[in-house]
Amino acid sequence: MLEADVLKHATTVLSKQQREQFFEDGYLVAEDMIDDAWVTRLRGAMDDMIEQSRSVTESDASFVLEEGHSPDDPRLRRLSSPVSHHPTFWEFAAQSKAADAAIDLCGPDVKFHHSKLNFKWPKGGQLFDWHQDIQAWPHTDYSPITVGIYLNDCDIEQGPLLAIKGSHKEPLRSMYDKDGKWVLRIDQEDMPENWEQNTAALTGRAGSLVILNCRVIHGSKRNASGQMRPLLLNVYSSADSMPYTFNPIPSDYAGAIVRGQTARTACHDPRGCELPPDWSKGYVGPWKHQATGKESAQTM
Repeated sequence: MLEADVLKHATTVLSKQQREQFFEDGYLVAEDMIDDAWVTRLRGAMDDMIEQSRSVTESDASFVLEEGHSPDDPRLRRLSSPVSHHPTFWEFAAQSKAADAAIDLCGPDVKFHHSKLNFKWPKGGQLFDWHQDIQAWPHTDYSPITVGIYLNDCDIEQGPLLAIKGSHKEPLRSMYDKDGKWVLRIDQEDMPENWEQNTAALTGRAGSLVILNCRVIHGSKRNASGQMRPLLLNVYSSADSMPYTFNPIPSDYAGAIVRGQTARTACHDPRGCELPPDWSKGYVGPWKHQATGKESAQTM
């Protein structure tokens, strides 16, 4: 569904002002959107998965490990597709205000695409270079959004998401380098004009929703604090938005309608989108791609 059509519908859990801000800026922080009961349940599910990771010795399709991970000191970088590993994560993705917020930004009919649980461990937690998401999982329109929830309080020292205000209105940047390698990274010379002045740190208390437009340029710095920064991310789209390519983080729930009805026609945005590599042959995760070639310093 296109933005003009979404705006024809009344909001449900977000205010009209919050929705207008999202479409203007390309991001939104909705404080205290998720109650303590949900946060407690999600933390419990997260702890269960961290416990399981103790027996993992190298990164695989489920667990992406941070350097120094061990049975005695588990350090995860990502749990891929948490909805596939613990029922609480799918229940949250389908039944919480996260999906309700997607109604306000995608339209009344909402489809689930994929999920991930990203970590930044204390005194570490790798940075994430500037990039845009939609080139990794292009759709027939630009309705997809990422709805994140901070499971712990996240201040500037924890390495919050950073977003470039208004960058979703810019032309898409290529996620390939000059040698044609997929790097999921935007070099500094290709960043928008005055991007440093337009950089926003999306900090928030535990239970805050952090919502990103699929075109907005974003990244994050390392975690310089003594506290872990877990960020649960669910990606939704309008029901009439159709993925062009193989889902890089597939699950049995991909394509599930979580609000409203199944679409009978597809929505097409006239703006094209760069296509990623063929993920059906495997997806190694963004950090390995970003490590290709010279290391970027723009979010150091």
